[in-house]
Amino acid sequence: MPEGPEVETESLHESIQEEVEHEGGVFLKRIALTTALLAALAAIAALRAGATVNEALVLKTEAARLQAEASDQWAYYQAKGVKAAVQEASRTSWLAIGQSPPPEYAEKQKQYAEEQAEIQEKAKELEKERDAKSTEADHLLHHHHGFAHAVAVFQVAIALGAVAALTKSRPVWLGSLLLGAGGIALLGAALFS
Repeated sequence: MPEGPEVETESLHESIQEEVEHEGGVFLKRIALTTALLAALAAIAALRAGATVNEALVLKTEAARLQAEASDQWAYYQAKGVKAAVQEASRTSWLAIGQSPPPEYAEKQKQYAEEQAEIQEKAKELEKERDAKSTEADHLLHHHHGFAHAVAVFQVAIALGAVAALTKSRPVWLGSLLLGAGGIALLGAALFS
């Protein structure tokens, strides 16, 4: 007597296993593809972050050099002022004893005042250039922060992609995709601002 219809459970089990592997393989491929794209975008953001911070450091260094030159000019300006004061003191000494001072005292004092005006102009120009370099560096540092934030968000998205692949969890993968979209937005904002 037959025990019932005979179903080949072994071939059914193999069919089910193949379907699960096939479906899981497609899912894993999608995770791998999106994670690779996020990694490429993270690399671009990291390169831009490094480039902007390096450029900002160069500008800040240039601003510091200009500040040193301006300080030198102001010291030179003060030295000319001291020399003019010495000439005035010498001239006053002559006047105090009731005699006419030699004309070179007044000439030197006038020369030092003219030199001070030139030195002052140069020092102010150097300070203006310093301020421009420093402002540009600050702007680049702001861009650097945008790129750095994008890199951080991409890294978290990539980590979530790895978790999604290990656990084969679609919600975790969607979280990875959402974070990746946030990273793309941050990268775009940093690139175009």
